Amino acid sequence: MSILTIKPADKCTYDLVSLGEVMLRFDPGEGRIRTARSFKVWEGGGEYNVARGLRRCFGMRTALVTAFADNETGRLLEDFILQGGVATSLIKWVPFDGIGRNVRNGLNFTERGFGVRGAVGCSDRGNTAASQMKPDDVDWDNLFGEVGVRWLHTGGIFAGLSETTAEVIIEATSAARRHGTIVSYDLNYRPSLWKTIGGKARAQEVNRRIAKNVDVMIGNEEDFTASLGFEVEGVDSNLASLEVEKFKHMISRVVEEYPNFKVVATTLRSVKTATVNNWGAICWAGGKFHEATYRENLEILDRVGGGDSFASGLIYGLITTNDANKAVNYGAAHGALAMTTPGDTSMAIKAEVEKLMGGGSARVER
Repeated sequence: MSILTIKPADKCTYDLVSLGEVMLRFDPGEGRIRTARSFKVWEGGGEYNVARGLRRCFGMRTALVTAFADNETGRLLEDFILQGGVATSLIKWVPFDGIGRNVRNGLNFTERGFGVRGAVGCSDRGNTAASQMKPDDVDWDNLFGEVGVRWLHTGGIFAGLSETTAEVIIEATSAARRHGTIVSYDLNYRPSLWKTIGGKARAQEVNRRIAKNVDVMIGNEEDFTASLGFEVEGVDSNLASLEVEKFKHMISRVVEEYPNFKVVATTLRSVKTATVNNWGAICWAGGKFHEATYRENLEILDRVGGGDSFASGLIYGLITTNDANKAVNYGAAHGALAMTTPGDTSMAIKAEVEKLMGGGSARVER
């Protein structure tokens, strides 16, 4: 049975377009932000990471809708995106005022964590060009109707940047649905984005509006509670001890309230230390649950972006096979591999993902 009705590739310019903010990530490597004297610089953003993973790992045609201040840091971000193979023609360039008083580009300082010391993120993203995007900035009907896009991906990080970015998502997802483009959304709840503008109550208000336009909803255990307000009785607030069966029960309630959801997927992560996690995933589709291979004691170099790589693998599997079981395993394997390398974005290739899905080992290849 077909899960999703996806437009044919030969009728579309892009397999997927992502809508979201991209920041420069400053990585102190094995050190701490507060004591660093040098940083490795990457690009990263929850929505963008999915487009990049689909392009670099899975060879799909992807593009990014975002906005940058037109200065040296904006052009550095563009250069990273070009290296990742994601099309940049849909980026909005905003004149820079010389100071950043009116517009700027975002920075994200991220520690990977190690052992008992968890990962730490410290973002500096106020007044960014992406946060100032507003309805009518993009001709969505032309993009989805004339240019042709099979899949739109966006998420809760972009939604939380400002009042206007949430409205941009509503506009984009509404247009996508009019033109038969599949819409996926990663809830990606970040308390820091919402705490000064209404907290969880505001996050739920915004995300519940957006959810009505979504075909494929993605999130981890906490996201469905914090962003959509679905509680599970007898489970603590951060859902760290959530049992699989209780989570399945919650998803069953989610799809009852949102019958437009064709697929609901989540990663399942149990954190032992910053560098050792248990890792798995579940996908609901067509009235059935599909569980990915569960990996205990997964060793992690850099956990940031693991969920985004799960999303890109899941989407690849859905687009190419329309098989939820294969898709959730593509996602879980890609996410696991992405966390073995530094940076927000995946360095895996499809052959490695499929080898891991098939039970391949980590023996040296010569």
